[in-house]
Amino acid sequence: MDETMLLIAGTIGAGKSSLTDMLSQEMNSKPFYENVDDNEVLPLFYSNPEKYTFLLQIFFLNKRFLAMKDALKQADNVLDRSIYEDSLLFHLNADLGRVSQDEVLQYDNLLDTMLKELEHTAPKKRPDLLVHIKVSFDVMLDRIEKRGRDYEQIAANPELYDYYRMVNERYQQWYDNFDICPKIQIDGDRYDFVADPQAAETVIKQIKEETNKLNLQEPKHSSYYSTGNIEKGIF
Repeated sequence: MDETMLLIAGTIGAGKSSLTDMLSQEMNSKPFYENVDDNEVLPLFYSNPEKYTFLLQIFFLNKRFLAMKDALKQADNVLDRSIYEDSLLFHLNADLGRVSQDEVLQYDNLLDTMLKELEHTAPKKRPDLLVHIKVSFDVMLDRIEKRGRDYEQIAANPELYDYYRMVNERYQQWYDNFDICPKIQIDGDRYDFVADPQAAETVIKQIKEETNKLNLQEPKHSSYYSTGNIEKGIF
């Protein structure tokens, strides 16, 4: 495997961007970061999710599709969240009644079209490894509080507590059912790689060992779809 595409996944506050940065430097890969700081829609979503869920998810879906398409043209890259997580978050909000059934249908059709386009763009290439950063709900809340984005704070909006809890729960379901490519799970509670350099070294070593194993395997046919019968939103 001469080229490596890593997908970094995890709930809010898991440390995806930090790990993306570390891995891209360690492996001399190109990083693709999630659009958060320059996302004008995200604060609107937190202020009124019923009004802005569909707009936010279409924004993210488009950005993740373009990032994935660009990544497929690069030799080595690390993606901070990918198009495969988008359905999880959209359908969680759909289950909460924040989008209509017509919007769900349009979203699912658009996602399907994008995945087909990715397969057409690079028929012999697929992601090589999914790295899921698993953190407990308590650690998730602590990190959200520490990073200090005003619109994310439960103190300002207590309804976010239940939303964050559901996001955290669904991520584990999503990881368990993910079969697009090989995967590895990092214990984000045990290894605080953002604050602890030794933990960062351990995590990077785990990931590099896994990619080295993949280098010894015969390449498989590319796939952008799950082969299992997976519930919508657990993509």
